[in-house]
Amino acid sequence: MPSSLVFAGVDVGSLGTKTVIISDGKIISSSIIRTGINTEENGLNGLAEALKNTGITREDLSFVVATGYGRISAPYANKTVTEITCHARGAHFIHPDTRTIIDMGGQDCKGIRLDKDGNVTDFVMNDKCAAGTGRFLEVMANVFKVPLEELGELSLRATTVLPVSSTCTVFAESETISLLARGEKPENIIVGIHHAIANRVGGMFSRIGLEDDVFFTGGVAKNIGMRNALEQALKVSIIKSQEDPQLAGAIGAAVIAGDLWKKQNNK
Repeated sequence: MPSSLVFAGVDVGSLGTKTVIISDGKIISSSIIRTGINTEENGLNGLAEALKNTGITREDLSFVVATGYGRISAPYANKTVTEITCHARGAHFIHPDTRTIIDMGGQDCKGIRLDKDGNVTDFVMNDKCAAGTGRFLEVMANVFKVPLEELGELSLRATTVLPVSSTCTVFAESETISLLARGEKPENIIVGIHHAIANRVGGMFSRIGLEDDVFFTGGVAKNIGMRNALEQALKVSIIKSQEDPQLAGAIGAAVIAGDLWKKQNNK
């Protein structure tokens, strides 16, 4: 039995399940696993992975919050909270001066505005098209026959930005294949894809505004090429975080779990 209260946040996304364990206001463990078809099982597996080697069991957890699309089936959680709220709290926990969040997950892209306390003041999301998501980049990586994780580094070798006119996954895939057949360098096409996505994100923020400091969350935030393209398109500097940006939603869920426990117990 741990000597301090322990809280967990589980973010079951479309491609990855992220789990964070917090105690005494500090992250003591985390995990990222591939999301399968069973949302309840994903959450339980994520918890098990995060708790491994900590000496803490599920029964030791004081409060668990689930978020992400998989929160609809999370009987292991004491409460479910939207991913927008959780990403806001997570980014604020990591970098308290955050005022704007760009969240690129597996199946959607969100723009979130925060106040100084980390509360959501406005948001916009693109969930009707794969453009600007991890899934879109995964399809592009398959075209180039490289691992998804290598797209960002490859784009840094570009000698020019080759415009990719379509951000529709089907048309962009076809366009990319045509460009490769024409003999264009893959890295120049990849950087063009990143810029096409960044310009689309810029259009999203034209609806809610954008203010420093800017935090980039979600799995796509690990792509340095995407980060560079966003900084150029939006004319901002994106915060460089010591924490894994893919964990932001789970971190926020764990922080909220602690708050809810305190409220529930009048602490």
